[in-house]
Amino acid sequence: MTRQRYSYQPRAGHGLPHDPLNAIVGPRPIGWVSSQSTSGLRNLAPYSFFNCFNYHPPIIGFASSGWKDSVQNISETKEFVWNLATRPLAEAMNESSASVPSDQDEFALAGLTPLAASHVNVSMVAESPVNFECKLTQLIQLQDAQGNPIDSWLVMGEAVAIHIDESLLEEGIYQTAKAQPILRAGGPSAYYGISEELRFDLVRPDARR
Repeated sequence: MTRQRYSYQPRAGHGLPHDPLNAIVGPRPIGWVSSQSTSGLRNLAPYSFFNCFNYHPPIIGFASSGWKDSVQNISETKEFVWNLATRPLAEAMNESSASVPSDQDEFALAGLTPLAASHVNVSMVAESPVNFECKLTQLIQLQDAQGNPIDSWLVMGEAVAIHIDESLLEEGIYQTAKAQPILRAGGPSAYYGISEELRFDLVRPDARR
């Protein structure tokens, strides 16, 4: 079967109504990151370029287009918290994405409760059912194929403490769908949820032997 393919070179433009890149690489988990400035100002912002990169120790990371308040805070304090964004918290998460002055507290803006963390000097989102307290491991400025630095920054951190609402654990197993995580898709406004009805299981070939 021969597929008709739409092809383009990103540097020359995609030629479509909206860049399809973040719709193709998706849905993506949301890096809902809280941080704090050295002067004690709280910050909370969602990042859609986010994921988990290592088991032991657990390493998570997010990318920021531009040197934003989150990156500035984390570069100075070496600490941050990842908070799970869920369907009941979707509107509050969206409110926290507003571009506001650095002295504006997004917790207050979004009507969220700051909760003191146990291992880092950063507030967690109390309403979120999962929180990762993180210590900065790497802060990397991204480069293009020619080695030129671009105005995007990859922030990596080790989760040194993890908090899970016990209602999401059944016989000690975390129930992903029960947490109602929301995932970012393409376009200016698209998000997705997941459900147990859409689950399927595959066993790795090595585990079958």
